[in-house]
Amino acid sequence: MKVLIYSGLLKMVAKSGIGQAIRHQQKTLEMMNIPSTMNARESYDVVHLNTIFPDSLLMSRRAKRKGKKVVYYAHSTMEDFRNSFRGSNLVAPLFKLWITYCYNSGDIIITPTGYSKKLLEGYALKRPVYSLSNGIDTEFFKPDEESRLRFRSKYQLKPEEKAVISVGHYIKRKGILDFVALAEQMPEYQFYWFGYTNLNLIPREVKKAISRQLPNLHFPGYVGRQELRDAYCGSDLFLFLSHEETEGIVLLEALASHIPILIRDIPIYAEWLKADETVYKGRTNEEFRLKIAAIAERRLPGLTENGYQEVLDNDLKVVGSRLQAIYEQELT
Repeated sequence: MKVLIYSGLLKMVAKSGIGQAIRHQQKTLEMMNIPSTMNARESYDVVHLNTIFPDSLLMSRRAKRKGKKVVYYAHSTMEDFRNSFRGSNLVAPLFKLWITYCYNSGDIIITPTGYSKKLLEGYALKRPVYSLSNGIDTEFFKPDEESRLRFRSKYQLKPEEKAVISVGHYIKRKGILDFVALAEQMPEYQFYWFGYTNLNLIPREVKKAISRQLPNLHFPGYVGRQELRDAYCGSDLFLFLSHEETEGIVLLEALASHIPILIRDIPIYAEWLKADETVYKGRTNEEFRLKIAAIAERRLPGLTENGYQEVLDNDLKVVGSRLQAIYEQELT
């Protein structure tokens, strides 16, 4: 068996969680000793599709005509499309129809979590839906003192200064408006938001927020894996304020790096990550503000070891064995 991981318009998603998921698929297949390629001109038996651009749908149809199996990774839902880019709420119902059409073109559908699986099962899907994490590379994302020192040196952080970080696109759904508001309310801490989105795609209120000139608010933009690992290791808190997710690869990366975690209390994490056991949770900015201070000043117990246990269940080796089982059940 040989797998084609279709690249298509990969450049459009390379700097997103989908881009990371594709890299994880490559490494997972390597661990499974299954040959893979990203060159559609090579021979293959199974194709992995990760985007819902028109070219992926065409690739699905082409593969089917050749008698190949199609695995469609459902990274997107209508729910996490809302409150993202300009006009996204208006076209969300059409987006749902489109992704349903795309996903139905596959032989099987794989989505990252039980939560997203439940959402998709409410759509008019005609194919089997499996829940399988995008995975986390624990060989790369892990505590590292040199990484910590690099981050703090680069951003000229004094030993006593506390750094709060988040990672994601400049979109409302990711909680960027609250992140900026909290930075304004807490000038004693340094806030860093890693990631970037074309400013032409984001609404006015988000543009206004990220243009705030606050001495403790920083937008380094998109950075590579090495520098992002440095940021996880060198910061004092990962603040994930997203309102909706299908999984959240960056959350797995932060958990693997043993960094204290504070997230928004949303349905996807209700059963997966227990409040005050594996991570801390909040719902309002006032609650976030109080918990940021308590965590940063270590007035709350550390939960990093408990959180790390959740990562082990999503390690790429575990993901590989589960993918192998899906292959054997559906594609042989």
